[in-house]
Amino acid sequence: MKEFLIENNQEKNFEYCRNQPKSARELLAEFEKQEQPPLGKLIKFEGTNGKDIYNITAPFEIDGEKIIAGRVESRETERDSQVCFFKEQNDVWTLKPEAPTFSMQDPFVTKIGQEIILGGVKTFELEEDQQGFYYRTEFFRGENLKGFIKFAEGPPNMKDIRVLALPSGEIAVFTRPQGEIGGRGKIGFMVVPELEALATTDFLKANIIEGQFCDDEWGGANELHLLEDGCIGVVGHIGSMDSDEKKHYYAIAFVFDPQTQTASPLRIIATRKNFPLTPAKRPELDDITFPTSLVRHEDKTATLYAGLSDAAAGLGNRHDPFLEIQTETSKFTSNLVLENSL
Repeated sequence: MKEFLIENNQEKNFEYCRNQPKSARELLAEFEKQEQPPLGKLIKFEGTNGKDIYNITAPFEIDGEKIIAGRVESRETERDSQVCFFKEQNDVWTLKPEAPTFSMQDPFVTKIGQEIILGGVKTFELEEDQQGFYYRTEFFRGENLKGFIKFAEGPPNMKDIRVLALPSGEIAVFTRPQGEIGGRGKIGFMVVPELEALATTDFLKANIIEGQFCDDEWGGANELHLLEDGCIGVVGHIGSMDSDEKKHYYAIAFVFDPQTQTASPLRIIATRKNFPLTPAKRPELDDITFPTSLVRHEDKTATLYAGLSDAAAGLGNRHDPFLEIQTETSKFTSNLVLENSL
């Protein structure tokens, strides 16, 4: 039996027939049958002495100007990552030397009230008698670039924690547990009463959203959008590894109903082929599209920002995926109601 959506009591309510989710390969085949979005373009940066800038945010306003935050590091390593801020000048994003830097990877931002919430992934060396490192998501808040204060952190080895203010004043939280709870990486959801509660939240208690990722694949949420009907539009990624240990990351989107905690099926919205070719950090990473932000426009289009091959950043325009999902859901449920009435 394949996944399908049903509508309960004429309300917008997504529900999975909980069986095997579609694999990344199946989702990719569906995407490639569709009309492809126009080829995106690379984002130009200056001021980092030749270092790579990738996994950037969309432009956001702070201190009265538009800024991009980006992951900055040398091509040959992942261990000296810095989150830096850039300002646009003549279609080039130039480093703001007076702005603070953060020893983190993969920055993300959202606005809650009058504050900007800045987050990223911080890595830590293990003890001397152990090899390797661990990481965690850290959260900062502030109303200006020099006023960011750390106020919360996630558990060890959890990336892709994202937050969104709900109309009730509560905070929606999407998590990404791995291991015993989440396998290679699944998306969880929970609600906390207020932003301050993140400091004491046990993120491992979030409910896993069922039916999204196969056990040998993984995924996570990258950005959240509050939709007009109260649902949450999620931009995320799905990842897999082939027999040659080459990684494949695709940009995905789905719509989540926080009242019923159910989700629409995943759909791929961009792949590496939708952006210009660039060198990769390593050969096994050349098929990486890591979506970071989606800017929605009034003409029913959207601009997707993404990290590319762990070495560059790009943007591309396409139809608004959340409007497409909601339109298809409406058509499906209308047909279902009609069939049930016959």
